[in-house]
Amino acid sequence: MATNESVSIFSSASLAVEYVDSLLPENPLQEPFKNAWNYMLDNYTKFQIATWGSLIVHEALYFLFCLPGFLFQFIPYMKKYKIQKDKPETWENQWKCFKVLLFNHFCIQLPLICGTYYFTEYFNIPYGWERMPRWYMLLARCFGCAVIEDTWHYFLHRLLHHKKIYKYIHKVHHEFQVENHCSKAFNWLDEGLHLEWKAEYAHPLETLILGTGFFIGIMLFCDHVILLWAWVTVRLMETIDVHSGYDIPLNPLNLIPFYAGSRHHDFHHMNFIGNYASTFTWWDRIFGTDTQFVAYTEKMKIGKKTE
Repeated sequence: MATNESVSIFSSASLAVEYVDSLLPENPLQEPFKNAWNYMLDNYTKFQIATWGSLIVHEALYFLFCLPGFLFQFIPYMKKYKIQKDKPETWENQWKCFKVLLFNHFCIQLPLICGTYYFTEYFNIPYGWERMPRWYMLLARCFGCAVIEDTWHYFLHRLLHHKKIYKYIHKVHHEFQVENHCSKAFNWLDEGLHLEWKAEYAHPLETLILGTGFFIGIMLFCDHVILLWAWVTVRLMETIDVHSGYDIPLNPLNLIPFYAGSRHHDFHHMNFIGNYASTFTWWDRIFGTDTQFVAYTEKMKIGKKTE
């Protein structure tokens, strides 16, 4: 009975979205995108699209999304949005981070990307334009992937902070932090590089362990190769944003309910303990691993009022 009711609710919601979609004006970019997609299918093999296409999408989007935060450090006006204003970036550490980043991209992630073609072949994932999902179905599947990845990330990330294994794997991601006492309640940690680059700066094993969460949703929801690229786009946008080190007021991602954002994750890099989730706040709230962050936020609010 409950299952039938759930199916009925989802069917009604789907019909409502389809109705709203029918009222929207035609997307002027749809035809050019269709032509470009069909051109790609006519001129490249599935292996080239799944492998080199996925690599190009990942690299282009990663560095494109990193660019604004990288440029912010040269714009004095943007300093007021920097979360840790007294923690300057250094070229030496950014270069060190960049080299490890390239190693992870091409020696760890590229071999995984090479498996994309075989994944699409084994599960018979379509490439054609006629099987392209509607925008709202693509959005819903990306949201599902985000919920699954966030759940995986929370519990595995929390495990990587266990004292018996932290120094062997996850310490690399926190490598540039030096503890210094600031108050009785909190230990502030010095950040020596730009966090945007640090979004994928990690031990190779961590890349594999936490990266597994990225693929679970794909295994469950993928019905077209476009979902792979859409989910890569969403995940990169999110992870670079939370590692940016900047809290921009007009950030559209902050409109997403329960979205963690840069302050939530930045506190994890300052405090080590708590705020283990990647995208949403509910797991930290449920298990009480955000209590220090909540206390810190309240303390900062009180401090602003007394100024």
